[in-house]
Amino acid sequence: MFKVMQLVAAPASLSFLAVRVYAAASENETSKKNLLKVDELSLYTSPAPKSKYVEDRQTQLEDGICYLRHSLDPYAAWFQNVYGKALPKAEKVAEYGKGSKIKRLVYPVGFVGIGASLYYPQQAIAVAKVTGSQLYDWSLQAYITIESFWKESPKKKRSSKASDKDDTDRDKTAKVQEGSSE
Repeated sequence: MFKVMQLVAAPASLSFLAVRVYAAASENETSKKNLLKVDELSLYTSPAPKSKYVEDRQTQLEDGICYLRHSLDPYAAWFQNVYGKALPKAEKVAEYGKGSKIKRLVYPVGFVGIGASLYYPQQAIAVAKVTGSQLYDWSLQAYITIESFWKESPKKKRSSKASDKDDTDRDKTAKVQEGSSE
C-alpha cells in the first residue's frame, strides 16, 4: 500500500514545479516580427453581427388555434368563475362525506350492491331500472313543487289561506249539522 501512495503522490507534486523554456532565436527578430496587439488576437474580437431575426409567418394551423383560443376566452373565464364558487361547496360536501357515520352507512351498502350485481346481473339491472324511474319521479315531483312555490305570488297565498279557512269552517258546520240531526 505504501508503494501505491508514492506513485500517486509523485505526479501530483510535479504539477507545482515551475519550469522555464528558452528558445534558440535572437531577441531582436522575434520581438519585432511576432508580437501582436491585443485587438489583433481573434480571441478578444467578436465578429460583426450579420444575422437578423426574422419571424416566421403563421401557418393556417396556428391561425386556427389562435382563433379558437380567442373565441373560447369568455367561456374559460365563466368556467373559472363557476369553479371558484363551486369549489368551496364541493369541499364541504367532501369533508362531510369523510365523517365516520356516512362511511359506516354508504360503503357497506355500496359494496353489497356491487357484489350482488356481480352474481345476479339480471336482477341488478331490473333493480337499477326501477330505482332510476323512482328517482326520476321523485325529482320531477320536487321540481313541480318548487316551481309552484316559485310562481305563486304572496297575494295568492294569502287568498288561498283565507279560502282554506272558509272551507274548513264549512266542513265544521256540515259536521255539526250532521251530528245534530242524529
